[in-house]
Amino acid sequence: MTDKELVAEARRVRDNAYAPYSGFHVGAALECADGTVYTGCNVECGSYGATVCAERMAFGAAIAAGKREFVRLAVAASEGGFCTPCGICRQFIFELAPDIRVLCASPEGGWRELGREELLPNAFELERRE
Repeated sequence: MTDKELVAEARRVRDNAYAPYSGFHVGAALECADGTVYTGCNVECGSYGATVCAERMAFGAAIAAGKREFVRLAVAASEGGFCTPCGICRQFIFELAPDIRVLCASPEGGWRELGREELLPNAFELERRE
């Protein structure tokens, strides 16, 4: 799958977002090392802390399917400039995907590529016990 196709998949699933409070629809497409792609969209809740971001939803679906190696993540929003992950998602990406490329798309059609160190410099890290 090309970068363009992965971004298109994020834009496609963005249309499924449930965002009745913010109106800000986000879609994410996560490519695993074996080439499979898992998608997610944001799902808002009146109790804002219970809201789930598109990126974490895509990672959750992939992990639930037994995947652990991730190579690319495309993120697309319904408005604004280039859509970058929020702080919580940046920490999530940092911990779960050490070599990932993140494609931050704009609604107009382009995207920018960022690495995890660019997304979250000086990230919080714990020693893993696995």
